Amino acid sequence: MRLGAIVIDSNNPEELAEFYQKLLEWTIERQIFEGEKWIIVKSRDGEGMPLVFQEALNYQRPIWPSAEGLQQQMLHLDFYVKFDDFDSKVEHAISCGAVVSEIQLSDSWKVMLDPAGHPFCIIPLPKNTID
Repeated sequence: MRLGAIVIDSNNPEELAEFYQKLLEWTIERQIFEGEKWIIVKSRDGEGMPLVFQEALNYQRPIWPSAEGLQQQMLHLDFYVKFDDFDSKVEHAISCGAVVSEIQLSDSWKVMLDPAGHPFCIIPLPKNTID
C-alpha cells in the first residue's frame, strides 16, 4: 500500500486548486471520475505527492487555532523552503492569495491560511538540506 494523493475539501475547489498551482508552480489537470469533478495539482516532473481538490457540500471553513464548538482544521501542509528564500516564499504565498495567520506559534516558521481557510506552514530549512 502507498499513499497516492492528498485530497482537500473546499466550497470552491477551482479557486483552491488554482491557489496551490500558483504557490507551487505546478500544473492543473481536471478529471471526471464516476460523475464527480476532480482537480489535480501535480509537479511538472511527476515527482512529489499530488494534491486533489473536491467540492464538499456544506463545507465549513476551519478555524485555526481550534476553538471549541467550531470547525477545526482537518489537516495542514508543511512546505519546506531554503533558508535564504524564506521571506520571498512567504511574500509569494501572499501574492497567490494566502494570508498570514494572526496566531504564530514560533518565530522560526510562518503559519498561513489558504483561500479556503486550511492552515499551512512555510518552514525554512538550514542551508544545504533541500534543493
